[in-house]
Amino acid sequence: MNIKSFIKDKILAIALLLFAIVTSQIFLIPYQIGNFIKIYIPVAILGSYAIGLIVEYLTKKNYYSSLTNMLDELDEKYLITEIIKTPNFIEGKFLKDTLQEIDKSMLEHVNYYKYLRRGL
Repeated sequence: MNIKSFIKDKILAIALLLFAIVTSQIFLIPYQIGNFIKIYIPVAILGSYAIGLIVEYLTKKNYYSSLTNMLDELDEKYLITEIIKTPNFIEGKFLKDTLQEIDKSMLEHVNYYKYLRRGL
């Protein structure tokens, strides 16, 4: 995961945030509000959102880098679900659950041919 693809994935949310900031600034024009407030509001909003994006990016980047490194070190790639930790973000949890379901399906399929077919 690189920063460029992450930002590209978040482009709609960023565009909507910028639209909301511009709109709120337009609504503040008729009122006698100091320039400090007019500048502080968008800076605070953008700063807060940027910090949130940075934390999210670093969390996901660390998890996916760790996952990739573990996968590279494994001889039996299907064992990846046994060694990865459950992440603390929803997409990672979904990915791990999906991989575990795939592994379970593969194991059931192998066991069918290994044990049930042998008895036939």
